[in-house]
Amino acid sequence: MIDEHWLLILVQVPAQPSRHRVAVWRELRRIGAVPLSPGTWLLPAHPAFDDGLSRAEALVAKGGGSWTLVDAAPRAQGAITLRHAFEAARLEEWKEFTADCGKFEQEIAKEISREKFTFAELEEEEQSLERLRRWYRELKSRDVLRLPQAGDAAGHLARCIEALEGYASLVYDAKLPQ
Repeated sequence: MIDEHWLLILVQVPAQPSRHRVAVWRELRRIGAVPLSPGTWLLPAHPAFDDGLSRAEALVAKGGGSWTLVDAAPRAQGAITLRHAFEAARLEEWKEFTADCGKFEQEIAKEISREKFTFAELEEEEQSLERLRRWYRELKSRDVLRLPQAGDAAGHLARCIEALEGYASLVYDAKLPQ
């Protein structure tokens, strides 16, 4: 096992108004933090998370709560447990991403089979692909452990790009005959 360092984020925010707790929770989830127990979150100690941690800390302060960031270098099984918790969260995200890529490819195939070659449909599919690209960048930015599933996801995204390029060619051929 490599020598990994982790951050434990200890957060307490008053229950009311709930918007402050929810804002903190959303920011921590957005940056990839994993909840270990109520008020305790986990992240690898990596500079990629610094900006998000600062935003979350500011949200805690705004809500009148307390924020403690603990550097942790767990031993033996503890290190494995923390790594598995973080990996499981990233793996679930990659799984969901690749499933959405599959849905995108199915949607393109459906439009081709229906011969729905319109610019409006092409624009809609371009927006869907852009959403997948943004999502991929977000997932990649928090996958600091460099899981192999990121490579698989990149392959799925590349197939989505190819599918859209093929569909775009069909739309242009149908709408702009030469």
